[in-house]
Amino acid sequence: MSEAISVSGLTKSYGGRTVLDHLNLSVKAGTVFGLLGANGAGKSTTIECMLGTKRADGGTVSLLGQDPVRDRRALFERIGVQFQEGDYQQEIRVFELCEETACLYRHPADCRTLCARFGIGDKLQSPVRSLSGGERQRLFIVLALLPNPELVFLDELTTGLDARARRDVWKTLEELKRQGLTIFLTSHFMDEVEALCDEICILKKGKAVFYGTVEDAKRTCGCDRLEDAYLMLSDEEERK
Repeated sequence: MSEAISVSGLTKSYGGRTVLDHLNLSVKAGTVFGLLGANGAGKSTTIECMLGTKRADGGTVSLLGQDPVRDRRALFERIGVQFQEGDYQQEIRVFELCEETACLYRHPADCRTLCARFGIGDKLQSPVRSLSGGERQRLFIVLALLPNPELVFLDELTTGLDARARRDVWKTLEELKRQGLTIFLTSHFMDEVEALCDEICILKKGKAVFYGTVEDAKRTCGCDRLEDAYLMLSDEEERK
């Protein structure tokens, strides 16, 4: 199985404070990888440095065999990104926003099909401002998948969704993985991570304190639940 993501020695500091400390990651194509950690552990900075939206102080990144800075234009035809928050015109309609996004790519997916697949097919003519938090979150996932990507980054993908909507999103992502999509996600929901992720990395103050499968994490900590293993490894339990 080929590598979709390769990260070696990634470092980043702000004002003398180390945010990422020689991070190494490898993600196989066609798998789901979860980057976990407490708020401030370095998850968002990792993604931003991997995508080239922030310049790392050191290390190398390869996405789909390409450099995210040097090969930016060609690479971003092949990658989708969903951040926790999006800043869009509040009066723009869902269909208009999808069409505006789709026109940036040569071979975009059909937005009507994607919206229906994620349960917002009846919201195409609605302004973005009228969407609930959960509907807006699903729209952001749709926008990330519009490029027909080979690799997608999903940051806290099901925040604000109810239990049924979360399960529906999981099911759709599992189907997309079977079709060959590589998914890199962050999440604070351990049931979500356990259901979706083939491998995980847990960050603590910018360092990887665990790397492996969910079962490996539970076995390492002698726990039956991933949440308990995560709390032990990340030290979140100590801080509560």
